[in-house]
Amino acid sequence: MLCRNCKVGKMHSAYVQILRHIFTIYVGLYLWQHIFEGVLEPADVSAQWREGSQSTGKMHFSFITGPAVVPGYFSVEAEHVVLVLNGREEAKVAQAARWLLFAQTLLESRRIRHVAVVLLGSERCRNDWIRPFLSRNGGFVRLLFVTYDYPLANEEDIFQWPLGVATYRNFPVVEPNWAMLHNPRSYLCNFLGTIYKNSSRETLLEILKQDGLDKLCWIAAREQWQPQETNESFRNYQDALLQSDLTLCPVGINTECYRIYEACSYGSVPVVEDVMTPGDCGNSSVHHSAPLQLLKTMGAPFIFIKDWKELPSLLEEEKKKSLQEKIERRRKLIEWYRNFKAWMRQKFIHTLEKSFLPDDKG
Repeated sequence: MLCRNCKVGKMHSAYVQILRHIFTIYVGLYLWQHIFEGVLEPADVSAQWREGSQSTGKMHFSFITGPAVVPGYFSVEAEHVVLVLNGREEAKVAQAARWLLFAQTLLESRRIRHVAVVLLGSERCRNDWIRPFLSRNGGFVRLLFVTYDYPLANEEDIFQWPLGVATYRNFPVVEPNWAMLHNPRSYLCNFLGTIYKNSSRETLLEILKQDGLDKLCWIAAREQWQPQETNESFRNYQDALLQSDLTLCPVGINTECYRIYEACSYGSVPVVEDVMTPGDCGNSSVHHSAPLQLLKTMGAPFIFIKDWKELPSLLEEEKKKSLQEKIERRRKLIEWYRNFKAWMRQKFIHTLEKSFLPDDKG
């Protein structure tokens, strides 16, 4: 039985609905399936309506997603609502605003009490459109969890949230096994992705071709980005992660990319190009750990490089590592990633409890 504000002594139980429209793409599914380790019914990803539920501590979470989840056309059954929204581009912002106006109507009619937002933000951190909705600016959104190095994140009401894996390409929840940890891997590194003109990715490819380094790594480059993968290309990508000791992560529009988290899932150490990209994200001269401030703060065991010219010497050192050294490194990476997701889950829940149940004395 679901209860909204059942009292047990001095403790309140909060029923929180997490609403994710299909156009919010992967951040919501990463939250539910990878961080909360929740399941959805039906399992069919093309279903019009999918939901799951989970109780933890003082809160009961109900997660709803699918094309049928449209503002005003379903019943909101909780006093506390978390909206998972897409603010990456202008067309998505308009859809996100519709959800926020719907939530405002529910608040004004006293059908709900609190609203938080998990936002897939702009890759250039240009999220000014949501600022008027925040409580701090006279709006009604009490908490904002936002992707990328958003400079307004303050750990009070605005929190940085991980980008996660590309669940819109059906990247799975990967369960580590003995073979993943212990088997020798066929390649020193991998890069399967799009090569943009005049980008550091072109430089990376040129360096890999020098001295035959591309023969040591699984390299599959394409000139145009593809939103969906074929079954074969997706299988190749997963195999490349599983069969490589290192995964090369050059910057795109933003330094943070799905590839980082997907490599962690398979115990392939991300080699991250540690440079700021153009836009309004955290300035590295002000925020010393930017970019990827969240991951660095959590002690991510990645390899950070400033220039791909460092790669040849890095691969030379990689050749010298024993299998036992690589096994231990994989174990630490997989353990760190598991702990990172658990920590994000606990932080999310604790932040909601603190904001939504301020009178709870425990």
